[in-house]
Amino acid sequence: MLRDLLSCRAPGPPRCDSDRPRERLRSLGPRGLTVSELLTILVGSGTSGRSAVDIAHGVFRNVAGSLQRLAALDVSELEHMPGVGLATAARIVAALELRRRAATQTQNDSDRIQGPADVFRRMGPCLQDLPEEEFHTLLVNARHRVMHEVFVTRGILNASLIHPREVFRPSVGEGAAALILVHNHPSGDQPARRRGARARDLHARSRSGR
Repeated sequence: MLRDLLSCRAPGPPRCDSDRPRERLRSLGPRGLTVSELLTILVGSGTSGRSAVDIAHGVFRNVAGSLQRLAALDVSELEHMPGVGLATAARIVAALELRRRAATQTQNDSDRIQGPADVFRRMGPCLQDLPEEEFHTLLVNARHRVMHEVFVTRGILNASLIHPREVFRPSVGEGAAALILVHNHPSGDQPARRRGARARDLHARSRSGR
């Protein structure tokens, strides 16, 4: 009997469901998981002294629980977080980029642009989390259907850095009936008067050929 007692092992601590996010994903679907659990799946495996769950929680704490902040990070910023490394950082950035691209494809290229809401639905998901300002144009035909999206420049500070040639050349080459100017504001909302001044300045410079 003594041998039997010595051979018995004390029961370990109960296994938390968050330690098995893959199984929970299969049974509950992705919407049934917390953000930390989804991050744990992307982390994959832990390192010496840190489990995948610990690493995922650390990443989420580093961005103060904000998915917007996480989406704005690049690979180099993520890979220097404790336990992350290049492979995990690349997986997280790739997953977030797939989310952006999936969101932009919900609107078919042949859909008509009938107002600002249509432009936001198309461009918002791919611009809203960027750390730098980007300037794009949407080329539309006479029926206001999108023909092509053109990336113009990144990191602009004011309209004087956008040359009209870069903005209008693609529309002329593709025979667009009109174009829509689109850009984001990473630092927050820009006053309407400044947005209007930027558009008016670009329009005036296009007419003068400067």
